[in-house]
Amino acid sequence: MDFALSPKAAELSARLQDFMRDLVYPAEPVYREQMRAAGTPHYQPPVLEELKEQARARGLWNLFLPHKTEWTDGLGNLDYAPLAELTGRSPIAPEALNCSAPDTGNMELLTLFGSADQQERWLRPLLSGQIRSAFLMTEPAVASSDATNIQTRIERDGGDWVINGRKWWISGTGDPRCQLGIVMGKTDPAAAGHEQQSMILVPLARPGITIVRDLTVFGYNDREGHCEVALDNVRVPADSLLGAVGAGFAMSQARLGPGRIHHCMRSIGAAERALELLCLRARDRVAFGGPLAGKGVVQAAIADSRIEIDQARLLTLHAAWLMDTAGSKTARGAISAIKVAVPQMAARVIDRAIQVHGGAGLSQDFPLAQAYALQRYLRLADGPDEVHRTVVAKLELRKYTGR
Repeated sequence: MDFALSPKAAELSARLQDFMRDLVYPAEPVYREQMRAAGTPHYQPPVLEELKEQARARGLWNLFLPHKTEWTDGLGNLDYAPLAELTGRSPIAPEALNCSAPDTGNMELLTLFGSADQQERWLRPLLSGQIRSAFLMTEPAVASSDATNIQTRIERDGGDWVINGRKWWISGTGDPRCQLGIVMGKTDPAAAGHEQQSMILVPLARPGITIVRDLTVFGYNDREGHCEVALDNVRVPADSLLGAVGAGFAMSQARLGPGRIHHCMRSIGAAERALELLCLRARDRVAFGGPLAGKGVVQAAIADSRIEIDQARLLTLHAAWLMDTAGSKTARGAISAIKVAVPQMAARVIDRAIQVHGGAGLSQDFPLAQAYALQRYLRLADGPDEVHRTVVAKLELRKYTGR
């Protein structure tokens, strides 16, 4: 594994650093003020649209797609990883580049498995940033970390599919621009465990879809929303099925592998931003006769943070390299490992930064409290830590048991 950035990644990284410095960071207080003035948590602030236009003009649009298609040249996971880290330094950067979840995973699904008509109807407007999308998998009534528990039914009725179920923690559905839902449900409960589920494309304006409530994360109501959604006799045409009947579980794994790398690299970026804020606060704040930076306990916090960030980055880059060179199946253990290690690392670093900021670190004056909430959330999103630890342990034991 070569630790140097490829020429393409290095050039994009330089452009993205300029974009972040010149436009994104200065836009953050504007964004916060526009959101405050709007009086609704799901407002689309004009400053974000301005950033999107700049990102397009600078060739920093849709960088996440690893597949070379008619829409993009493609960028491997290892090349995209340092770019995702940079976007993780700001909560508004991923969307400004059209590289935010859940749209990224949904666009990958449509690229890999969508029909020509499905790609024309849904993928093109997603790639252009005209609409947003959601992925409807998790359910309130069952432990959804085990995908075989999913209870939502997708049943054929003449020329239609009829969908019934209830989903929650559906990111994106609070956004009025969210027009597409990719729904995971059971088409054949009698099939083998991992062949019961299918995915289907559902316009969210269809009759029978109800936003039951908007869920908060540690009290934060994120702009895209994480909603509970009821689907009652929702009808869509037969050609709305994404991929093959019974292929939903396999397709979800194809979606989640790159997405977990993206999440982890953005988390590393958030940790870097927190460490930067920690160091600046320690440099400038005076207590007990001198700067906080001169206190041994603060120096220990800085050193531990630097060590842990660099460890997590190397682990994640290795997973990205494995994904590119050996495929998702071989990289499975490495991806599960980073999904456990990185959000925990980022939460520890952010927690240290909060501690050094004192009461200010808990307030809206700094991005630390909300960043901490996101990292805790990520220990459950895309599979809880316990599931990923089980994957790592089973793969390790296989070396000794042969199964």
